[in-house]
Parts: sequence; structure tokens; C-alpha cells
Amino acid sequence: MESKTGTSRSLTKLIRSWMVSPPETAPSATLLLRLMAGSVFLWEGILKFVFANQGIGRFTKLGMPLPALTAHFIGALEIGGGALLLLGLATRVIAIPFIIEMIVAVLSTKISLFLGTSPLPLPPAPPTVGIWAVLHEVRSEWAQLIVCAFLLRAGAGPLSLDALLAKGRVGVRERSVRQIASAV
Repeated sequence: MESKTGTSRSLTKLIRSWMVSPPETAPSATLLLRLMAGSVFLWEGILKFVFANQGIGRFTKLGMPLPALTAHFIGALEIGGGALLLLGLATRVIAIPFIIEMIVAVLSTKISLFLGTSPLPLPPAPPTVGIWAVLHEVRSEWAQLIVCAFLLRAGAGPLSLDALLAKGRVGVRERSVRQIASAV
């Protein structure tokens, strides 16, 4: 039992370290992906509060439970998380709920579009239902999903607060090791 607990703690520590420490190999161009995804999440979150048809109204039409609470929660998540992506802070952590959100968005809106039973307005021009309508209309969610998956895997990149904080932690660790070594 002791070894399972030790292994569990080691795994937890490894995951925590991986989530908050960006890899050194992430390219600086990762900034562009963060800017794209972060800005879209930010303004979509704001829209959920400013326009009822984008927030509470949309969530009501989709049959979401507690539509007002859900819309406000998702709007706040998108505003806060979008800002975090723009800053490159807690990038891997915020990528996880955004991936889940995009999967839920696709499942809750595109299946009914495929079947032609969507409670939301159908696209204004053909294709309006079926697989081609879904493939056309899913482009934004798909882009956000793939970018967030990339950020989860690669981290924020060197031009981020995550990288800046990681450099600070490394510097503190190196000084601590030198101080211990010199004291011995």
C-alpha cells in the first residue's frame, strides 16, 4: 500500500509540474495561437453577457440545464480564461476546460444541425443541414479545440508569463542549491 501511495504522489507531482512548467521546445510562434484562441474566447465570453441571444437565450434554446447560471458561468470562464491565454498564464490548466467546452459546444449544436432539428437558426445559405452544413459550421469550434489541444501539449511558449515564472523558479532553485552546497 505504501508504494501505491508513493507512486500516486509522484504521478501527481509529475502532472502538476507538467501542467505549470512550459516545455523549452515550444516555439515563440505559440504566441500567435494564444492570441487567436484567447481573443476569441474573450470576446465570445463578453457577448454572452451583452447579448441575451448569445448567452441565456442560446442556452435556453439548446435545452441546457439552468440556462442563466450556465451562460454566466461559461461567459465568465471564457473572459477569464481568454485573458489567461492572452497573457500565457496557467495556459495548460485553462486549456482543459476549454477543450471540454468545445466538445460540448459541438455535440450540443452540430448533431441537431446534421439531423435538421436544430433549435437554433439554420445557416442562411446551402448547405443548411447534413454533414456539409456541420463541416462548414463547426470551423470555429474545431479551430478553438485544436489550438487548445496544442497549448495543452506544448504549453504557452517562451513569450508568456508561464515561461517568465518558470525562469524565476529555476533561478530560485539554482540559488538554493548553490547556498546548500556552499554551506556544506
